[in-house]
Amino acid sequence: MPRWNYPAGLGSLIWLGIVGLPLYVLVAATFQTRDGYIDDGPLALPDHPTLANYRRVLESDFLSYLLNTALVTAVCATIVITLSVTVGYTVVRARGRVSRRIFQIFLLGLAIPSQAVVIPVYLVITKLHLYDTLLAVILPTAAFSLPVSVLVLVGTMRDIDEELYESMALDGASPTRVLLQLVVPLSRSGISTVGVMSALHAWNGFLFPLLLTQSKSNRLLTLGLYDYVGEFRVDTPALLTAVVLSIVPIFLVYLFARRQLINGLMGVGGK
Repeated sequence: MPRWNYPAGLGSLIWLGIVGLPLYVLVAATFQTRDGYIDDGPLALPDHPTLANYRRVLESDFLSYLLNTALVTAVCATIVITLSVTVGYTVVRARGRVSRRIFQIFLLGLAIPSQAVVIPVYLVITKLHLYDTLLAVILPTAAFSLPVSVLVLVGTMRDIDEELYESMALDGASPTRVLLQLVVPLSRSGISTVGVMSALHAWNGFLFPLLLTQSKSNRLLTLGLYDYVGEFRVDTPALLTAVVLSIVPIFLVYLFARRQLINGLMGVGGK
């Protein structure tokens, strides 16, 4: 008969409480009025549940912020996937001094935080006359997602059997055909990982939208949350409602791609 592991069960319950309590506070507050939230506290169940917070958020500029964020996320993920696939393929197949140096440069990018280069990035964006545009957010966000994306795909592509490359070379396949017909299909897990990671990075980005945009028409969700913060008060239920609605789209992306994400991360080490 199986033996019960009571310490593990107790630890699981404690961890469930640590994770579940913030989620409960987050969701329960969205069904409370502002006065009810202040009077009853964040842990109380709503006495009179209401959808007024959801109506208020959806009737505001939230949908505009959501569209801007979705556009930035989609373009960033496309750029990162396209560049990281080609760079990873070059690093794996070229095996020369130049390709090794390219790979080392990308790995160096892992050690440079975005906060350390905000002033140069701001100056470059300003010189290119891109300030206060969505492209000003897309370019640096994609650039800082590339190092880890290249690392993931290099590990994934190195796991492809060498005999498969040789057989396609004997058939007279060009490098482009090898990339499209062999490497990309066999690297789906790594590509999915890169896509999800870059999408999460772009969706949750705050620093570049804060520094490189100004007008309300180009505002993203992370900055749009400030609409519910006044000079002398904070509408906490409406704010948390906007947070819940902003989480749902990217959570659905992660939910459907979580298996590919885990499989791709397991291949980072390569051979």
